[in-house]
Amino acid sequence: MRDVDGWALTEPGGTMRPWRFTRRDPRPDDVVVRVTHCGVCHTDLHAVQGARAGDLPVVPGHEFVGVVEAVGPDVTRFAVGDRVAVGNIVDACGRCRSCREREESYCLEFPTLTYGGVDRVDGSRTLGAYSTEYVVREAFAYPLPDGLDPAGAAPLMCAGTTVWQPLRRYGAGPGVRVGVVGLGGLGHLAVKFAAALGARVTVFTTSAAKADDARAAGAHEVVVSRDAAAMAAAARSLDLVLDTAPAAHDLGPYVEVLDMDGTLCMLGIPASYEVPALPLLVGRRRLTASGSGGTRDTAEMLAFAAEHGVVADVEVLPLERVQEALDRLDRGDVRGRFVLAVPGATA
Repeated sequence: MRDVDGWALTEPGGTMRPWRFTRRDPRPDDVVVRVTHCGVCHTDLHAVQGARAGDLPVVPGHEFVGVVEAVGPDVTRFAVGDRVAVGNIVDACGRCRSCREREESYCLEFPTLTYGGVDRVDGSRTLGAYSTEYVVREAFAYPLPDGLDPAGAAPLMCAGTTVWQPLRRYGAGPGVRVGVVGLGGLGHLAVKFAAALGARVTVFTTSAAKADDARAAGAHEVVVSRDAAAMAAAARSLDLVLDTAPAAHDLGPYVEVLDMDGTLCMLGIPASYEVPALPLLVGRRRLTASGSGGTRDTAEMLAFAAEHGVVADVEVLPLERVQEALDRLDRGDVRGRFVLAVPGATA
């Protein structure tokens, strides 16, 4: 076993604290990653806030980059010293149709998550990358392309692949009109990727103060969603809307901005969706949802990001300030994404 230093929630309703624990020794197809940077996702916040006694301890962190420290004897794609990136899925059944098509995020047996999941070999609970080291199967690690800043690249491994998958699935590109609801961790990357793909991008935000940030990310238009006249003017103007808002909200206005055969894709996942039926019917519009990306989409996303210089806007904090990052994320006090720098980070 390998000793690891990290930060964990160890009691319900508590705060993140330093915690020393062990990782497994590498199996034949494992890669040992010294973590250098880890993004802070809304999922991390929800995991900490909603943790019950049976969930503990929780070590969050599922979008990270680092450097290979060791490899198992069957590993062929990585060597010690390589820069790597890992996302929120670290294993899957490998047998179902989704897995065979490298869509592991839709594994019919449910994918193994980077933390809070169950290891498919030994049944242990997975612990995340708010830590100095992670051990992962080679198949779920990715070479970090040269030229990508590690801090800016870390959020690509969850937020980036989450927005990339529906952009590609629904054909974002030249001549396609894409809307993005929200300009947070997912939203600002959705804008960057959609613009780099050649789409015309409209951002919907509750705050006019975010207009400059939206345009800096690549948006062509900005609509303040609380402005009824502006929302009415945007009616039937878009082909695809990615809704990245993390909390439940009225979907009706975003259905109305879709043109005929338009798609509203939900990326924020509340307990349920409520949407008026008639606007869907009269415009032959679609409501769908999308989760993270599998290995195929994630590899494609990283290559595209490197080619077009797409990284997240980040505020980097040292790992020991993780509770501050979570508290500020809860208040909405962040531009883009928080990234935690792990002690000794040099990637």
